[in-house]
Amino acid sequence: MKKTLLILSIVIAVMLAGFILLRMYTKSFSPSSVASYHEKGIDIDVNYSQPGKKGRYVFGREQDKALVPYGKVWRTGANEATVIKIGEGISFAGKPVKPGSYSLWTIPGQSAWTVILNSETGQWGTNYNDGQNFLKSNVSIRINPKVEELFKIYFQDQPNGTNMILSWDQTEAIIPIQRQ
Repeated sequence: MKKTLLILSIVIAVMLAGFILLRMYTKSFSPSSVASYHEKGIDIDVNYSQPGKKGRYVFGREQDKALVPYGKVWRTGANEATVIKIGEGISFAGKPVKPGSYSLWTIPGQSAWTVILNSETGQWGTNYNDGQNFLKSNVSIRINPKVEELFKIYFQDQPNGTNMILSWDQTEAIIPIQRQ
């Protein structure tokens, strides 16, 4: 009995160590980052991981082997699902959102993107459950003449709030945010 318990303990320890090492290994390729905005009565923190372009074709058609194909749900970053924490009631992409934590997903398109806030958080970025969607809205994009090597999220002040910008390669999705 003691021998079985010892073997089981060793197997669990090895599996746990392997899991931790795998997480550390994947994070080294897509570092964690935080984007925050705390002005004009708007409190937002976004925790995400930054995948790199690394010479790859990022946004485009699936048949052209795009890393993030048009029309497909994307985790909007890398590793775990991107989490957005909202401190006050806001208008996010034109729709009201209550304070709380949500996972952020997008569906890139050639001329516009769909942005999704999902009630489920803490999941790995490939575990999308559309039954937990809280908000879904279309947003505009723009072309950036400069190539953004690492995916990044940043905020641009606007007269009535801010725009949250999702920027990677030469594409920037623009999510308008205003205080409710």
